[in-house]
Amino acid sequence: MPRTPVPPLVLAFAGADPTCGAGLQADLLTLAALGCHPLTVATALTVQDTAGVAGFDAVAPDRVEEQARTLLADMSVAVFKVGMMASVANVAAIAAVIADHPDIPVVLDPVLASGRGEELSDGDIVAALRDLLLPRTTVLTPNSVEARRLARAEPDADLGHCALELLGTGCEYVLATGTHEDTAQVINSLYGQVDGGPAGASVGLVRSDAWPRLPGSYHGSGCTLASALAALLARGLNPLAAAHAAQEFTWQSLAAGFQPGMGQFIPDRMFASRDRIAGTH
Repeated sequence: MPRTPVPPLVLAFAGADPTCGAGLQADLLTLAALGCHPLTVATALTVQDTAGVAGFDAVAPDRVEEQARTLLADMSVAVFKVGMMASVANVAAIAAVIADHPDIPVVLDPVLASGRGEELSDGDIVAALRDLLLPRTTVLTPNSVEARRLARAEPDADLGHCALELLGTGCEYVLATGTHEDTAQVINSLYGQVDGGPAGASVGLVRSDAWPRLPGSYHGSGCTLASALAALLARGLNPLAAAHAAQEFTWQSLAAGFQPGMGQFIPDRMFASRDRIAGTH
C-alpha cells in the first residue's frame, strides 16, 4: 500500500490558550483546516477564558529553543509562524533558530496585547522584535495598533507611513489590518516591493482589500489570519495570493464564529468541514 504524501509542515511558535480561541490552538486548527500539518513550540502558558487574560508565564528560552531544534532535526519545515513570545529572551531564542534556517519563510504576528487589550509584550519586547525578528520576516501581520507601536509612531499616525517604516527594518511584506480603525468596512493593506518598471523596484502599497465589518468581538482573529497565510505559503502560493486567500478564510471563520462563554466570539476555523458534514444529513 503506498504511503500517504506528507502534507506541508508549518512550525508555529506561540503561547498556549486553553480556550482554543487564540495562540497555539488557533494555529493548529487553522493549519489543519488548510491542509497543513502543524508543529508547535509553546512560548508561554496562559490563564484565560473568553472574557480576558488572567495571567501568563513565559516558557524558559532554552526550552523554547530545544523544542524547535528537536523538531527541525527530524522534519523538513516549509514555513515558520511566530506569535506571542512573552519575553525578550524568547524573542532572541526564536531569532537564533530562524537565523539557522534562512530559506524558510517567516510569518510574524506581533502579539503585543490580547484582543481585549491586556498587555502581553512590553517595550523591551517590541525593541527586540524590531532588532532581531523583523529583519528575518517574510510577512508581518500587525493590526493598526501594533503597526503604529512597532513603527514607534503616534496613535493616530498614517498606517501607510508606518508600514513603510516597518519595511525599512528588513521585512519583505507588511499586511496591516484595519479591524481597530473607525471605518465602515475593514480595510486590510499589503505593503511590499512594487515593480517600478524601468526606474526599478520601490516599496509601497501592493494590494488593498475591503471586508464587511462583522458585529461582535472575536478572540484569535489575528492568529487565524497569520496561520492561514503561513499555510497558504507552505502550499505554494506567492505572498500576494496567500494574503488575499488568508483574509478570505479568516473572514469566513469569523462569520461562522460562535460564543461558547460570556466573552468574545471564537472563529470557527472548521466551518468548511462542518458544512460538508451537515450536507450529508
